[in-house]
Amino acid sequence: MYFPPAGGGGVARPLKLATHLPELGIETHVLAPDDPKWLHRDDELDVPPDAKVHRARYVGPRGRLPAEELHGLSGAERALRQAALFSRRLLLPDEFVSWALTAIPAARRIVNDEKIDVIVTTSPPASVNLIGAAVKQATGVPWAADLRDSIAANPDRRVDRLAVRVKERGQELVARSVAKRADAIVAVSDAIADEMRELGAERVATIPNGCDFDDFDGLEYRPGERFRITHTGSFFGHRDPKPFLTALAEADGDVVVRFVGGLRPADREFAEGLGLGDRLEEIPHVPRRSALELQRDSEALLLLLPEAGGRGRTVPSGKIFEYLAAERPILAAVPTDGVAADLVRRADAGVVVAPDDVPALRAAITGLHARWRKGALDGAALSPELRESLSRRTRSREFAEVLRSVA
Repeated sequence: MYFPPAGGGGVARPLKLATHLPELGIETHVLAPDDPKWLHRDDELDVPPDAKVHRARYVGPRGRLPAEELHGLSGAERALRQAALFSRRLLLPDEFVSWALTAIPAARRIVNDEKIDVIVTTSPPASVNLIGAAVKQATGVPWAADLRDSIAANPDRRVDRLAVRVKERGQELVARSVAKRADAIVAVSDAIADEMRELGAERVATIPNGCDFDDFDGLEYRPGERFRITHTGSFFGHRDPKPFLTALAEADGDVVVRFVGGLRPADREFAEGLGLGDRLEEIPHVPRRSALELQRDSEALLLLLPEAGGRGRTVPSGKIFEYLAAERPILAAVPTDGVAADLVRRADAGVVVAPDDVPALRAAITGLHARWRKGALDGAALSPELRESLSRRTRSREFAEVLRSVA
């Protein structure tokens, strides 16, 4: 579903697999929507020249952020907006499921015409797994399901609401179907892999996201007049910048934080109440190349990962690999006993503090700024061995081994 011209974080893994698998001798065909109507579009992303891309017309609703659309509304105005959004809740397991109407026949034609040996689906959205299961059943070709996020558990959902519980049940049924029918499952974390094993899956491999070092070639860091901390990406669910913003308001020094992708309206109002003024800069969603330029040209990078019912400890954000590739110091506001924290420490790439510990966040901001003022804040260059183990090419080789094992 997420492939150029769509933009955003979900595009990177499918795009890089389509780039590197042909280099490993695997003829690669990609089936993607003509226009996924996703929240973000990135016309600067290059489609891999060695992968053949097929398009199936997307039929379905446009991507939206209901919580942001409803923010600040009340009474009749809020009721009308909720009514307009209601139809999306009727689509199970998610609002993208209608793409299957055109994607399944298109995928069957590709499998037959191109003599495909293995079908790969990559999710989210969870509904693309229904396409993989249907095409496997129709053609008999093995199916590998790549899970970039959990299907079985999503701590960002508000299960106290009936409509959300119905969605949760739909996701659970998809997870059980994947566990039962997929010939191989690839998960980005051990926690997701364990979930699928608990549902009965037998062939499961963990292949984390990787670092795109080549994408930073030619991008430079130029010391700024102010200490610039950059966060790239969207806020949703339990991801909460408020503790960091509070710490920023209390911290010493001329520090400015840049939120590339912006803040939610409620978080923006909170920041305004703190009187941060020109210490806060919001930059709308930009093409990926521009986001990487901003990451490299920063004094430090901000990684925010909530506890999320323990999920934040075991499922690290893919953003951490992008930050490591940028090789700038990371202020990691993450569960301190989790996977992301361990990776930052192993790479000696920055400072780790709990995401809701305001005094520790304030001390981290002040400490990084003081080191910068003294000229003692170096880049976070990784060792050659770590670069090799974390590179997207290495991850693609591991993925290729899984595909060859089921072909």
